[in-house]
This record gives sequence, structure tokens and C-alpha cells, in this order.
Amino acid sequence: MAASITALALLLVASSSIAQVPVEGDELARSVVEKADRSRLPQDAFQVDVAITTTAPGKDPEIRKYRILSKGNDNTVVLTLEPLIDRGQILLMRGHDLWIFMPNLSQPIRLSVAQRLTGQVANGDLARANFATDYTPRIVGTSDCGGELCYALELAAVDRSVTYHRVSYWISQKTGRPIRAEFYSLSDQLLKTAVYQNVRNLGGQPRPTEILISNALRAEEKSLLEYSNLKLRDLPDKMFTKEYLKKFDY
Repeated sequence: MAASITALALLLVASSSIAQVPVEGDELARSVVEKADRSRLPQDAFQVDVAITTTAPGKDPEIRKYRILSKGNDNTVVLTLEPLIDRGQILLMRGHDLWIFMPNLSQPIRLSVAQRLTGQVANGDLARANFATDYTPRIVGTSDCGGELCYALELAAVDRSVTYHRVSYWISQKTGRPIRAEFYSLSDQLLKTAVYQNVRNLGGQPRPTEILISNALRAEEKSLLEYSNLKLRDLPDKMFTKEYLKKFDY
């Protein structure tokens, strides 16, 4: 409940008037987004666990747990850990191509990154979160984000293969960490909002360890992503192939 109240306060503050400034060069905008990407997760090969708790009125909270293995910007595997009935399901992301492997099927199935994974979370939210490579950023102003000055950016999708058509993004000028984001569909409809919160040491540096995602049309429907156990790993290229999916050892 406290996290939700904090998130709501940040949403209200960041939604206040944006001070218009001269549009900055593409180089600065891209460097700001790249720094925000690095503040969330390493650029080197790593492993991290993610617990997703989804809440909605009249329903019991649903908890799902995943393990992400990632190497560079273009290779990611997402292992389903819980619930046990879904254990063994694996997402494989190579570039902008996404497949799911299910133990009861002989071949992986192609999926869309925009397709819902669970709650308010899309496949691409876990499998590919590199805004710097998926979007063309532009600084449109500055904003007061809960007492700290933020860059306000507009991110346009490089093509239709990415998760969202457009993203409005607020990044702290002081820390370089993301504060808030709004995600839009191809028809430019606001789909959901995200607040990056609970900054603490993760993998050797301060990072936002939680992302609270809220449905734009039904704000009471939320998914809280909690990141833990981040560590760098030596991940061979063969792990990120469809042929290797049956060999993963949990």
C-alpha cells in the first residue's frame, strides 16, 4: 500500500507542467536514455530474478516469478519459475524476434513482444527493455519529479517490431535513473504508466528495484515488478538459440 501511495504521488508530480526548453541535440537525448538503461540493468551478460505481483479489485493477488538471462542488447532468455504448473515455459528473444518454448510442445512458437505476459506486463517488458536501441529519443523539456529536476523525453519506435509505438519518459538529471514512463499504442492511445521506485543496491550499484505498472484505463489494476539476485554471468551464445531451450537446468 505504501509503495502504491508513493507511486501515485510521483505520478501526480511528474504530470505537472513541463517547462519548455530548446530541443536538445540527438546526441544528448540518446546518451540520457542510454544512461537510464544502464542504471536499470547491466549491459554485460547477467542474470536477475523478477517477481511480478498483479492486483485488481475483487481478485486475489497473483504472483509469478521469472529468471532473466541476458547478453548484450539482443539476446535474452526468460525462465518461468512460478507458479509450478508453468515451470519450464521459456521465452527466447533474439533481436526483435520472440519465441516461447513449452515443455508439452516439440517446437517453439513465435510471439509478439507487445502480447500480454501477465497482468499489466507485456512480453517485451521482461524480454527486451533497451529503450536506447528500440526508440529514437528527443528531449522536449524539463519537469519537477518529486523535488528533483528531470528530463522530459519523447521516444518514437524505430519500427513496428518494438513493444510500444511511443513512450513519454522522465529521467532524473542528477542520477540518470528513470522516474516515470507512459506507454502508447500504434493509435497513440495511452496504454499504461510505470513508476521506477525503491532504489537500492542491486548488482553493485544503486538501481530502481521495483517497477509499478498501472493500466491507463483501469488505474486500480496494477502489476509490481520486483528485481533481486542480480549477478554478472558468463553466458555462451549457444544458450540463446531455439535448439538450446530444452537443455535449461533450473
